[in-house]
Amino acid sequence: MQTVDLALNEAIQAQAGPALLATQPTVDRIPTFWITKEKIHDLLRYVKNEIDRPYKMLYDLTGIDERGRSHREGQPDSDFTAVYHLYSFGRNAYLRFKVPLPEKRPSVPTITDLWPAADWYERETWDLVGIRFDGHPHLVRLIMPRDWEGHPLRKDHPSHGTELGLNMPDQKMMEEQEQLQFDPEEWGMKRSSDGTDFLFLNLGPHHPGTHGVLRVVLQLDGEIIIDAVPDIGFHHRAQEKVAERQTWHTYLPYTDRVDYLSGVINNMAYLSSVEQLAGIEIPLRAQVIRVMMCELYRIANHFVWLGTFSQDVGQLSPVFYTFNDRERAFYIAEAITGARMHPNWFRMGGTAQDLPIGWEDLFRDFINYLPPRLDEYEREIVKNRIFKARTKGIGRTTVDEAIEWGMTGPNLRACGLGWDFRKAHPYSGYDQFEFDIPIGKNGDSYDRATVRIEEMRQSLRIIDQCVRNMPDGPYKAIHPLATPPPKPKTMHDIETLIAHFLTVSWGPVIPPGEALGAIEASKGNNGYYLISDGSTTPYRNRIRTPSFPHMQMLPLLCRGLTVSDLIAIFGSVDFVLADVDK
Repeated sequence: MQTVDLALNEAIQAQAGPALLATQPTVDRIPTFWITKEKIHDLLRYVKNEIDRPYKMLYDLTGIDERGRSHREGQPDSDFTAVYHLYSFGRNAYLRFKVPLPEKRPSVPTITDLWPAADWYERETWDLVGIRFDGHPHLVRLIMPRDWEGHPLRKDHPSHGTELGLNMPDQKMMEEQEQLQFDPEEWGMKRSSDGTDFLFLNLGPHHPGTHGVLRVVLQLDGEIIIDAVPDIGFHHRAQEKVAERQTWHTYLPYTDRVDYLSGVINNMAYLSSVEQLAGIEIPLRAQVIRVMMCELYRIANHFVWLGTFSQDVGQLSPVFYTFNDRERAFYIAEAITGARMHPNWFRMGGTAQDLPIGWEDLFRDFINYLPPRLDEYEREIVKNRIFKARTKGIGRTTVDEAIEWGMTGPNLRACGLGWDFRKAHPYSGYDQFEFDIPIGKNGDSYDRATVRIEEMRQSLRIIDQCVRNMPDGPYKAIHPLATPPPKPKTMHDIETLIAHFLTVSWGPVIPPGEALGAIEASKGNNGYYLISDGSTTPYRNRIRTPSFPHMQMLPLLCRGLTVSDLIAIFGSVDFVLADVDK
């Protein structure tokens, strides 16, 4: 949790004046200020450009439908709330602003002139919550179909397709297909310029190079990319809406499906927020088990990235070897969790079970096996002259650009900034482990490859420390909100049995409050901003995924390059569409 910064509070109060409506204490201790809509743009500009150690990154932007919320003590009246999360690398701290809005035409000024990353965040918030952003250059739906009626994250919008009566008669299908027709002028593109006619190429949504259901419309001058427009939403599964109908603990399996290549790392991101709200302290053994399993899944994720990336640039054999080695990681995961890609194994307060007999030998074999394989991959793939020719200088970005667009994780570190939230904001005892933060120099596709190869070695180093220093003790917290409760605590009397039954079937009641839990996931910073209204379900579950801002950067990374370079950039960035669309 962050420490209180009195100087920051004073600076914002002085700058906001009477526009500061309230300061809100939160469980995560992130400074939270309620500001009027008339002043929010000026204040955001102030903290980005003028304040000492400025908040250069727009970490997240979203909205809340407050109309059904009961516990809002000390907060201004609001039917809808626009929420801005900023991050300062100089302070190593988050900052939160909220703007109260009325039910009738809720709107705030756009901040796309301050952060280019605000473009998609504002469109997403308009699309799903219905908050308008006045002055936005292209405020149209981002996730839902263009003809969708209503805003799905509003409380009065149905949660189930059966309530909507969704079907697809022939006429409806034709209308949907008509909407997918691309009008270049509508997206700010030109058909011709200075006697040159541009070619428009529709890449996807079913193309092997896009790694999933993603459509990118390219404006081409011959082979050269003039502009690119990613069209997302095909993989949208209403992860945030689903959370509002699930209990706190039965939502955990859904988190596995967000970044479906990273397994329990998704559990960790969600629980880091839930456990703050519940006030659960995690036993030391459970912390170390979690770290060990997260690093195993980080390696598994990077194996998929490495194999598919090399295939994208013309090396057809490595993907078979990397997937085979990924199977070795999954063999361990299956022995411990009983599952492979979607383990759903972490729990509120710890893990589902203790480690099985023989777990050490599984990891020791993996630790001994993998280093020479990584050396071979580096020699045969990354140092291959064709791979270098396809990736060096391709998709280059600077540290400043990366921060402006919200880039995090290995992609940010490839630019030369050694920022890893496992060290910057340690969680689950990461500060007790020795590991290095690999960085690049040029921020191009090649550096993104070298950084991830080295990250796999560092993950293996962390796993080795876990195996050698695994502490004894419980694997789950002795806490009334830990779910499910430890079995030995349920059979003392009828009351403990009833409590166990209710906790498992209805789920725990989390105290009212809100908290952001953010971790260093495989692809970058993954955060869950959760609001509890004192019930068995989250009132609001906002997921900040790393792939979303990374995908938004695509036009910046590929302009002036060729179509084949775009495929290399896709592979180097490492995204999954479920992490983009949620």
